[in-house]
Order: sequence, then C-alpha cells, then structure tokens
Amino acid sequence: MVQNIKQRLEALRRLLKAEGLAAFIIPSTDSHMSEYVAPHWQTREWISGFTGSAGTAVITLQEAGLWTDSRYFLQAARQLEGSGITLYKEMLPETPDIPTFLATTLQPGDTVGIDGTVFSAAEARNLQQRLASKGIRLRSINDPLKDIWEDRPPMPEAPAFVYDTCFAGKSCTEKLAEIRRQMNAKGIEALLVPALDEIAWTLNIRGNDVHCNPVVVSYLLIGLRDAHLFIEPSKVNQKLAEHLQEATVTLHPYTEIYHFLSQLDACNIQLSPNQTNHALYTSIRSGCRIIEDNSPVALLKAVRNEQEIKGLRSAMLKDGVALVKFLKWLEEAVPAGHETEISVDKRLHELRAQQPLYMGESFDTIAGYKEHGAIVHYEATPETDAILKPEGFLLLDSGAQYLDGTTDITRTIALGPLTDEEKTDYTLILKGHIDLAMAVFPEGTRGVQLDVLARMPIWQHRMNYLHGTGHGIGHFLNVHEGPQSIRMNENPVVLRAGMLTSNEPGVYKAGSHGIRTENLVLTIPAGEGLFGNYLKFETVTLCPICTKGIVREMLTPDELDWLNRYHRTVYEKLAPALDEDERRWLQEACREI
Repeated sequence: MVQNIKQRLEALRRLLKAEGLAAFIIPSTDSHMSEYVAPHWQTREWISGFTGSAGTAVITLQEAGLWTDSRYFLQAARQLEGSGITLYKEMLPETPDIPTFLATTLQPGDTVGIDGTVFSAAEARNLQQRLASKGIRLRSINDPLKDIWEDRPPMPEAPAFVYDTCFAGKSCTEKLAEIRRQMNAKGIEALLVPALDEIAWTLNIRGNDVHCNPVVVSYLLIGLRDAHLFIEPSKVNQKLAEHLQEATVTLHPYTEIYHFLSQLDACNIQLSPNQTNHALYTSIRSGCRIIEDNSPVALLKAVRNEQEIKGLRSAMLKDGVALVKFLKWLEEAVPAGHETEISVDKRLHELRAQQPLYMGESFDTIAGYKEHGAIVHYEATPETDAILKPEGFLLLDSGAQYLDGTTDITRTIALGPLTDEEKTDYTLILKGHIDLAMAVFPEGTRGVQLDVLARMPIWQHRMNYLHGTGHGIGHFLNVHEGPQSIRMNENPVVLRAGMLTSNEPGVYKAGSHGIRTENLVLTIPAGEGLFGNYLKFETVTLCPICTKGIVREMLTPDELDWLNRYHRTVYEKLAPALDEDERRWLQEACREI
C-alpha cells in the first residue's frame, strides 16, 4: 500500500508541474460539503491511504502533509507510516494551519491548486485572501485526479425512494411552504440547498448514496412558487416522480445545476457559503444578488415534530432491546475466549437486524478493546482484531438506522478486573455525562455554555478530550447533523425544545485505554422561571450503563440519584419486550447502587 501511495504522489506531482502549480490541496468532502462521502469522492483517502472521515492532504512538489483532528491522531500516524506524508495534528499549538504552512513553504508568485467542486466558497475565499497576502495565487481546477485515478468508483447510482409522511410527520408540501414563509420574510426569491441531508428532509426522500447515511446525491433550488431538483434521472422511479410533481418540484439532470444557475433571472438568491462549493458559487449569474446566510432548512430539520419524536422513542426502544440482548450475550461469551472486536460487531449487527423497521447501521461500529479504545474512531481490521479477555474495558460505539429514527450510543464495558486508574477515569467520565444530562438552562443557551459541565470532572484531574461533547442526530438521516452542538468551540445556534443531541464525554490514554459514555438527549421544556422559560434534557437512549467500573464514593448524591432513576426507566421500558432470562439479566444490570 505504501508503494502505491508514493506512486500516486509522484503522478500528482507530474500533473502539478504540467499545470504550473506548486501545491495542491485535497479535502475530505464531496461537492455537497458532506462529512461522509461516497467512494467516488474519497480522493483524499486514495492519495494518502488515511481512511478517517476528517482530514486534508496538501501535496507540494517536494513535501506532503495530512492535517487531521485528535480523533484520528493515532490512526493517521499508523496509516501514514512510510508513505512520505507528514502528520500535522490540528488544534495543537505547535501545528501550523494549512495557509501558514503554504506561506512558509512556497515562494511569492507560486500558484496553489484546488478542485473548486469540493471546496466550500467560504474556504476558498479565506484561503485566497490569506495566500494573496504572501503573494501566492489560488487556482481552481475541476477534478484533476480524474486522469490519474484508475478504477475510480463511479458516481452513486442507487435509486432514491419516498420517505412516508407517517415517519416524517410533515409532507413535502408543508415543509416547502414553511421554508417559503421564511424566504418571503427576508425578501429571498431563491434558496440554494446543496446539503444532502437538508434536501432529503425537505422533499421527504431518502436513498443509499452514502455508506450508512440514507441521502440522495442531488441539488435543490427553491423558488417562491416552484422548486428544482437536480438529480440523475436513473435514480427517479415513477412513484418518486409523482411525489415530487405533487409538490411542484421540477426534475433536471444532476450536472445541469451549473448552467441553470448561470442563466437565472436576476433575483435575490440565498445560500450558505460554508455548504456551497466554490464552483457552484461562482457559476451564479452576475446579475443575481447573493445573500450569504445559514440555510433555514437546518434549523427546521433540527427541531423534531411530534411524529418524529414519537418515532424516535420507538427507535430507542428497539435499539435498547437489541443492546440488552447483546450485552447479556457478551457477558457470557467473553470468558470462553473466542470473541474478538470484529465478532462482537457482527453479533450486535445481527441482533439489531432482527428489530422491526431496521435499515442498517448509522455508522461503522467502533469496538475497541483495551488500548484500541484510545483510538477515538478505531475500526478493527483482520490485522488488528483483538481477542477479548475477561479483563479491562471494551469501548463500543455503535448506532442504527430505523425507518422511525436514528440511534447513536457508546458504552464502555468492564469485561473483568480493572486497574484503579481505569476505575477513576471511568467514574470521572460518568460524572461529566450525568452532570450534563441533569442540566437545566434558560432559553437562548448555546451548547458551548453547557460543555464545561461534561468536562469539569476530568479538567480537575488535568485531563481533557479534543472532540465535541455533543452533536445533532438526524431522523433516519445522518448520524452527525447540525446546526446545534455542545463543544468548546463557539457556535451561535441556541438549543431549542425538540432538538436531539448526543452527550458523550470521553478520555483516551494512548497504549492503555479509552472511555466514553454516550446517550442521546432530547431538549424539552423545564417550565417558567425568573427572567423567562427554561429547558432541560431528557435522556432518550435506553440501555444500562456498566456499573462495574464505578467508584461509588466519587459520585455525588444527585449523580447517584440520576443514575438509579435512569436505570429504573431503562428496566421499566425494556423489560416487557424481553424474555425471562433477559429480564433477570437486565434487572441485575440496573440494580440500584
């Protein structure tokens, strides 16, 4: 593999020389700025060999680097070894960002290349400004790797399908009407929607174009009286065509979007420069007035309607049943000595697949035993597949797609004896998880204002984690969605009743262990109080939290009470769907401490 990477880098460098470029930047995104992308757009993985979902490769004529975040430090170091590509760890004080690296590596007058179809307009603009200050130019080249990437996977070809209103809660026509009301209020005549999850939600369509994410590769342009969907015709069957026609949505071939935008009548068109690719942005007719703002669809999608919340609870119940069956099996199977990280992943998949309305996993399961748990986005391979023993921790992060909801849960499971350090770390993470789960906060609160609740217990022990504490989750859509978040980085989006967010603090010690506890929480009203209304979190995930690693004396009375109440709820809701042996196991797992 390393030799292949070196050959690919040399092929790209020959192309750079032919184009008069001194460097080329390859992000991880597709033309829709997606986090997870179809194989056709996995260019950064192809050129570098790094398989994580986040990272940017920079190739100059003499050097190559890969920038990624803390979730992937260990994985990237292993996968880049011997490739000639240097790992740059983002968010560390000694790590230069990409524009700084290019400014110190290149010479004034040099030109940096990007593929404008996979760079957001905002990123391209910022990069251009920063490089220009150093006398370096930026040039967009459309898909330059098409000539050197042999056997490149084709564009996604899976058919799209209608997502029934009984699951969506609102019809496509109702959603378009709400979007247009917001457009009218702002004087917007056209809204460009490139984000795949927003298109799927708006039109009540789903697909299989991206692994684990039931989206459809397409673009949507919403006018005040009409809408235009740009999608490959082969993906649309008669039922879907009729569904879209009823909502006055006109179909166009996928690639026609660029020409269509160049021929628009003069109008006020709104788009998000962070979601719209540079090539798309620059194709808009010059007579149009571009209004840059966040998509209204993101917030509408994030606040669940009554039917979506009902479906969410149903999905959590099914998922909890599957997880209890799995955890009981795991406890009995590990002492036999035949189970591995991969085998437990397969068993969990089998148990989820038995549940009604199951459609697949919401992401590839992370099953990390002992030191593998410290690799935040670890994925076992036949070469790394560890045998589970009745000792230490297994970190299991998994989720499922059901027609009525999407799940995401992490449990760190004690398979046997633990060290004092492991017990302490486990209890500190549980404290942070519970403290955030118990939060009550005034309307208008942002996730960044609550993030400290989850981190304070480990901060007091001079520890931290560099990923976010919480992300939004889609409704039979992407497992990672915005616009809300709970993290250290500023995000102006306030938490609203009806938003579903993860609660997942963690700690990771390389070569030793990793710990993360994750539930999903629904923001709900907490009543009126001084200076306004208040909100709180309802934990909707239903699965026992392993109590074997808890140092009871480290938990406050309120934290103990929360844990015991949570376990009573888990038992009451799941027990009716279990057989007698499973109920006995669950009763013990939920026993009050």
